[in-house]
Amino acid sequence: MKPLVLIALIALAACKEELAEAPDPVDLTPDALSYFCQMNIAEHGGPKGQIHLKGYPAPLFFAQVRDMVAYLKSPERDADITAVYVSNMGIAPSWRQPGISNWIAADGATFVVGANVAGGMGAREVVPFADPADAKAFIEIYGGTALGLPDIPDTEVLGPVDLELPLETPV
Repeated sequence: MKPLVLIALIALAACKEELAEAPDPVDLTPDALSYFCQMNIAEHGGPKGQIHLKGYPAPLFFAQVRDMVAYLKSPERDADITAVYVSNMGIAPSWRQPGISNWIAADGATFVVGANVAGGMGAREVVPFADPADAKAFIEIYGGTALGLPDIPDTEVLGPVDLELPLETPV
């Protein structure tokens, strides 16, 4: 029986070590560049995302949450993911200025999918909220559906962007 207890303690210690490795979110700086397009994020409104990779000193930033979710769904990555954060649009100063430090863990966020809003790069955006009530209020104005991160359909983030679609820019 003692060897089983020892194995359980080692496994528990390994789990705690993995949890301790998850870095905190990094404040968005004026010189942060979006991972896919290498454009300055500060020049684009709407919610942002950041992904931390094991062994990398800085996170990958995304000018649009849609692009961040596409990266998560892609099988081609440079390293293991240690943390994923998104802008909490429920407390964002505005759509144009989504905030520099109002990050929330993506796995606990409520995402509005299919709303009639354009993100920072002009495509339909996936909008994150910490409070499901804020997501519901957003849906009442802009439409869409509230989903958790694993439930976001591939077609919402991996499909082609319809630039003919008239999208709104929230205030």
